[in-house]
Amino acid sequence: MPSNKTIVDVHLPQLAESLVSATIGKWLKKPGDPVEQYEPILEVITDKVNAEIPSTLDGVMGELLAEEGQEVEVGAVICRIETANAEESSADAGGQTMSSAAKATAGTTHAGEQADESQRSRYSPAVQTLAAQHGLDLRQIAGTGLGGRITRKDVLAFVEQGGRGAVAAPPAPPAAPAAPVAAAPSAAPASASQSAIPTALNAAAGPVRHSGLHLTENPPIPTIEVEGGDRSEYFIDVTPIRNTIATRMRQSVSEIPHGWMMIEVDVTNLVQLRNKIKQEFMQKEGVNLTYLAFLLKAVVGAIKDYPIMNSVWAVDKIIVKRDINISLAVGTEDSVLTPVIKKADQKNIAGLAREIEELASKVRSGKLKLDDMQGGTFTVNNTGSFGSILTQPIINYPQAAILTFESIVKRPVVINDMIAVRSMANLCLSLDHRILDGVICGRFMQRVKENMESYNLETQVY
Repeated sequence: MPSNKTIVDVHLPQLAESLVSATIGKWLKKPGDPVEQYEPILEVITDKVNAEIPSTLDGVMGELLAEEGQEVEVGAVICRIETANAEESSADAGGQTMSSAAKATAGTTHAGEQADESQRSRYSPAVQTLAAQHGLDLRQIAGTGLGGRITRKDVLAFVEQGGRGAVAAPPAPPAAPAAPVAAAPSAAPASASQSAIPTALNAAAGPVRHSGLHLTENPPIPTIEVEGGDRSEYFIDVTPIRNTIATRMRQSVSEIPHGWMMIEVDVTNLVQLRNKIKQEFMQKEGVNLTYLAFLLKAVVGAIKDYPIMNSVWAVDKIIVKRDINISLAVGTEDSVLTPVIKKADQKNIAGLAREIEELASKVRSGKLKLDDMQGGTFTVNNTGSFGSILTQPIINYPQAAILTFESIVKRPVVINDMIAVRSMANLCLSLDHRILDGVICGRFMQRVKENMESYNLETQVY
């Protein structure tokens, strides 16, 4: 009797033009698990960002040909998926009914969801997009996927029922006793791609004062990976992306001789300007006009005057980049990402504000692509959004410098031998001393300061 099943090879896709390989981070599906089209089946790790690889068809997961932690070339076969032949799949009535295997699995998951909710808080981009389109709270939807994970079908079923689907039960406590976990904000972050002990969210605490790029105003306390230990300690697994960060930071510190300087900036006029136009800008553009957009414009103007700041060390030469591509250091709950605003020198303040909002939205929704992370020539970090007033950042290798924008604080200052209360902020610069020296960096910082202090109520953002 001929088989009514077809085995399809799944290849590692080309995630970015310059990507030639990636590391298998975690398989989200195991052999025998049902797979839906567009449902993530694994995570891959690159030098820049983690990415989920979705399935291109419905079926059942077959053989896994690549192991977790293995580096795989683009185009290589990483797994196989068993699919129904056209005759069988055509009887599926447009995909409105699940296969018997999927039904059995869904039933098993539903019956045992209290026993495994380890994937409950993991949402694929497709699920997040559907939820955003219909204005749904994913916490109110019961998940039938592996580990209680919400699938596209769960969201669509919830919508078809008018949002009256089964309310997801709160995550059950771990079945086996685990090492004590301190639910403190200072607890080390953990990867969302592995099983974790759920912790409570921070209590709502009033709006966060910030001057730039924020992912969430009240971020949840990170979950903590518990591997073992005793009452006096616990272990946290080093995730692949954390390992990449560690490697890059070690490379930057060991290869680049870091220099550092700081300058004070009077941003009183800028504060008044932003307060004057931010509401109108929000109504017109639909995005928040942050101080960061003004800073980027000031930095870009200074780089034009001192292009050596936009360079890379190449042993026997210094490569000066013509395009000014600003990397934004963005901290998430468990990593630091550096999405890039391409050709920032060709954008006005409003355009920079839109780019900042777009990149922040991509990070929040998990839609950041490798192309969004590549090509940066100078990094800006808004540490002041957390109340910091002085930092010494590590250079984003292989760039020549990184600038941090600290918190805006009202301080008494002396102006023309008189004391006045002004809004002041510190700008801190870390520099590659192989390329840059104090003179050129001092002049660069003075120019940024001049640009920032030149803003007034008549400044145009368009």
